[in-house]
Amino acid sequence: MDLTFSPAAEEFRGELRTWLEANVPAGYGTDTFEDFATLDAEFQFLRRWQGTLAEARWVGVHWPRKYGGRGAGPEENYLLQEEVAAARAPEVINRIGVNLVGPSLMTHGTEAQRSRYLARILSAEDIWCQLFSEPGAGSDLTSLTTRAEIDGDHFVVTGQKVWTSWAQYADFGILLARTDAEAKRARGISYMIVDMRSDGVEVRPLRQLTGSSEFNEVFLTDVRVPRENLVGEIHNGWSIAQTTLAHERGTSPRQLVIHRMLLDDLVGLAETLPADDPRRDHIAQAAIEVEIAKLNNWRTLTRRVRGEELGPESSFIKLYWSEMSQRMHDVVMDVLGPAGTLDGGVHSVARGRLLRSYLYYRAASIFAGTNEVQRNIIAQRVLGLPR
Repeated sequence: MDLTFSPAAEEFRGELRTWLEANVPAGYGTDTFEDFATLDAEFQFLRRWQGTLAEARWVGVHWPRKYGGRGAGPEENYLLQEEVAAARAPEVINRIGVNLVGPSLMTHGTEAQRSRYLARILSAEDIWCQLFSEPGAGSDLTSLTTRAEIDGDHFVVTGQKVWTSWAQYADFGILLARTDAEAKRARGISYMIVDMRSDGVEVRPLRQLTGSSEFNEVFLTDVRVPRENLVGEIHNGWSIAQTTLAHERGTSPRQLVIHRMLLDDLVGLAETLPADDPRRDHIAQAAIEVEIAKLNNWRTLTRRVRGEELGPESSFIKLYWSEMSQRMHDVVMDVLGPAGTLDGGVHSVARGRLLRSYLYYRAASIFAGTNEVQRNIIAQRVLGLPR
C-alpha cells in the first residue's frame, strides 16, 4: 500500500485548495450558514454550485478530456473529493451522474450515448437518478420485478422503485428491469436509460427522519423507452450494474473527511467532560477508527493507481465506514445528552446539525447495499466460503 501521493497529485491538491478558498460560499458548512427555506431552494443552490465547479473543470476530473474532464488519475479524483469535503464546500448535486452513470457509460455505453449524455452530467444541465432498489428488492437486486417488454423500437416498462435520491428533479435515470420473465435471479435483467419526463413516470417524495425529502418512490406505468437507450446487451444488465455498484462502494474519501470533522466535534465536546469520564475513552476509540478508515481507503486507492479492478473488497470499505459512523454518532449523542435531541432553538447544539447527522447515518448500514449483503459478498467472493 502506498502511503504518499505523487508530486503531480500534490500539485493538483494545491491548485484545488486555492480555488476552493476563493470560491466556497461564505459560511457554508458551518452553523452560521442560513438554513434553506425549502428543498427546492437547496436543490437550485447546489445545481448552480456544480455549474460553477464544472466551469472551472473541477467536476469529473478523472473523465477523459473529450467528455469535459481533465483526464486525471485516481489519485486526483480521490483528492478532489477529500479537499471539497475538508473545505466544507457543497457537494455536487449530480453525484449519481458523475460517480455512477458516467463511469458505467464509459465502460459499457455506445459512443452515441456518451456523446449525448456525458458532458451535460458534469455541468448539471441534466440531473440523473438511480432506479435500482424496489420495495421487495433492495440489496438483493436480483429479485427485482420491474419488467421491460419489447414493443417494436421501444421497451414498455412497468414497476416500482424506491429510495431514489433527487428523483423529483431528475431528467434521466439508470434503470434495472427484467426483460426475460422466464430467467431467474441475475439472468434476464437489462440496464437502460429512462427519460424521467416520460408519460407514465410518477415520483412521490418520502419524508425522512431528518425532515428532508430527497428520497423518493418512483412508479413506472407503461413507460416507453427507446431501444437505443439500452446500455450494453439485452439481458446482460446485471454485469453492467456491477460496474455501477463497485463505484458506489469503492473508496469513500468524502465519508472519511465528514467523519474526521465529526471527530473534531467530539474532541471539542470532550473538553466539557471530567478527566476521568469514561466517554473520553470512546472518543479516543473513534479517533483510532477514523485512522483505520483512512488506511482502508488508501489500500483501495493504491489498487486503482496500479490499474487493478475494483473487486468485491470494495464491500469491506462500505461495511467498515458505515458501522464506524453509527458508533461515532452514538458517542456524540451520549456526550450531548438531552440537548442532543433538540433540532434548532436557543438550547440546541450546533442548531441541530449533529442531531440531523445522527438520524441520517442510522441508514448507513442500509444504503448502498445492506451490511448483511456486504458480509455475504466478502464471505463468498473474498474468503471463498460456500453459500
